[in-house]
Amino acid sequence: HVSAMLNALAQRTINLLCRDIITVRKYGLTRRIHERIWRKTRMGDQLLSRVDPVVMKLDSPEFRSVFTPELEKLASLFKKYNYELRIAGGAVRDILMGKQPKDLDFATDATPQQMKDMFTSEEIRMINEKGEKHGTITARLNDTENFEVTTLRIDVLTNGRHAQVEFTKDWKLDANRRDLTINSMFLDLDGRVYDYFYGYDDLKKKRIVFVGKASVRIQEDYLRILRYFRFYGRIMDSPDQHDEATITALKENIGGLEQISGERIWSEWNKILSGTFALELTLKLLECGSNRYIGLPEEPDVENFRKIYERAQSNNVTLKPISLIVSMLKDEYEVLKLHERLKLSNSDRDLAIFLVQHRECKSCEKPLKPYQQLVLLQQIKRYDILKEDVKELLRYCGAMQLLDEFEQWVIPKFPINGNMLIKYVPMKKMIGNVLIELKRIWIDTDFKLTNEQLMEHVPSIVSELEEQYKTLDKEKNKKFKKMK
Repeated sequence: HVSAMLNALAQRTINLLCRDIITVRKYGLTRRIHERIWRKTRMGDQLLSRVDPVVMKLDSPEFRSVFTPELEKLASLFKKYNYELRIAGGAVRDILMGKQPKDLDFATDATPQQMKDMFTSEEIRMINEKGEKHGTITARLNDTENFEVTTLRIDVLTNGRHAQVEFTKDWKLDANRRDLTINSMFLDLDGRVYDYFYGYDDLKKKRIVFVGKASVRIQEDYLRILRYFRFYGRIMDSPDQHDEATITALKENIGGLEQISGERIWSEWNKILSGTFALELTLKLLECGSNRYIGLPEEPDVENFRKIYERAQSNNVTLKPISLIVSMLKDEYEVLKLHERLKLSNSDRDLAIFLVQHRECKSCEKPLKPYQQLVLLQQIKRYDILKEDVKELLRYCGAMQLLDEFEQWVIPKFPINGNMLIKYVPMKKMIGNVLIELKRIWIDTDFKLTNEQLMEHVPSIVSELEEQYKTLDKEKNKKFKKMK
């Protein structure tokens, strides 16, 4: 009880300090005061830290592979100006796992201004100035490679989405602000691994552990709920080895996802669905009560999700993340609600709608025909994009034999274009519909009719369309009279 009161008092003090930050800065005490309060409030809540953080010296192929001439130049530059430079976060984790890191993030004890002065003196170009307020300077070396270097920092204020930071020279404090122990390690360019909070042990024993209290870490940024599941899929061997206390913390804080932007949620969920244990982790995420915050209906069809996922696994095919989500949705309306929350890309949104509209394709005498029609009768999308959508549809439906046939199918060139129809069609707006009807005839005859043979059908098609237009006009007139 006393500890809770002290923590609350310390947090209130932080808030007051930040409100009066200008006054505090006058006395040059800002960083020292923040660091003292940070230590008191946070060190009591976290895992015990190592006295000596250096746990090993690396000389692995993965470590050596990161050294480009540009990185060598960057390292020598920081050394020349007496600043420390270390690889940080996920790249360290990947190298320790024997994986080639995709991206390198760097941390330093130099302030952003010190880095800017250094790079300016050495005539090194800096780009992407937006990161400076968060402590990140991006340097471009030899006009070849970009390096993002971030000053060590502590979170002064958090609101569940973003943090207000202060810079520090304490590597341990920076490690302490990170989400998971496996992401809190540093690696210097001589190969020394700095592990303050036993992240290396957790990595070896395949454990996903928050740095400090899970609830505190989650409340700093609720996206960490999804990051927990993503990294679980990255390092664990079994889908059901969750720590119950951690799951309880996730459940208690799940409502915080409402504060997180749809784009950030989709970015993480996309990676979960692309990784190991996508089925089990998504079901666990839903068990935590996330559905209403991530764009799903109140009762998503989890049984269909399981069926579609397991069938794809047994067929040895990989469905796109959006296709897996579609399996939980019943109609186009639910797709649009998902899009409203997650702000999907146009291609993901269109594919989701396409799957919902056509996943119940009826069987016919020529099984491939409905799928050929889906490609050829569309007038908006390019054929190659449509063909990829249909292939995903067939994978989704588990129609593997049809998928093989469809992949072998070469899209034939339709022998008619709009210019050929102009003098035979009375209204320009009718040309598109005439082309569609001609394509239907062409598909029904296995693409064998020539343009001359197809043109013979134009008069009857035009006649039928004119009758349809007349009927539509009559119905419109009736509605108009009723409105009057």
